[in-house]
Amino acid sequence: MKIYNIKDKPQFIREVAELTQEEWGKKVESKSEFEYKVNRKIKKINSMLDNPNFCILILLDEDVLIGFIDILPKDGEYRVDLTPWYGMMYVKEEFRGYGHSKTLNRAILHEARCRGIEKIYLKSDLVGYYEKFGAKYIETLSNGERLFYIEVECLECKKRISDVFPMNFDEVED
Repeated sequence: MKIYNIKDKPQFIREVAELTQEEWGKKVESKSEFEYKVNRKIKKINSMLDNPNFCILILLDEDVLIGFIDILPKDGEYRVDLTPWYGMMYVKEEFRGYGHSKTLNRAILHEARCRGIEKIYLKSDLVGYYEKFGAKYIETLSNGERLFYIEVECLECKKRISDVFPMNFDEVED
């Protein structure tokens, strides 16, 4: 299994858009309405691929999509003053229970840190889940969801810095 930025695997954009619509989109009455909404999502994803506060990471097993996670510049109409957002994490039902959400979470926090993001926000009605990943409660939003932030620390990024600067700076003489 391997994680990719969706920019590098654009053939999965449609599947991600379809899963997003099925899981979080408003229910639709017809296949044509579903297609319309999916096509709008595809257009939006493509238009944001170069935004530094937007990223979709996908977890693949060969050419099978296992799940995805993203960073968004905004997430809904609540707290538009905050950016960026930890938007969606999704693992297909048949692949749940194998630690893939933990893998995706680590990957998106690593990606955020490598982009220079120090704090990322999320909203959820889940209790006790995101706290396992270091999320800290801020407030309850008017829609009942809880607002959190995660201070982004990434051991891989720190390791890269120490690889570039292997010396202990306390030992450097002036």
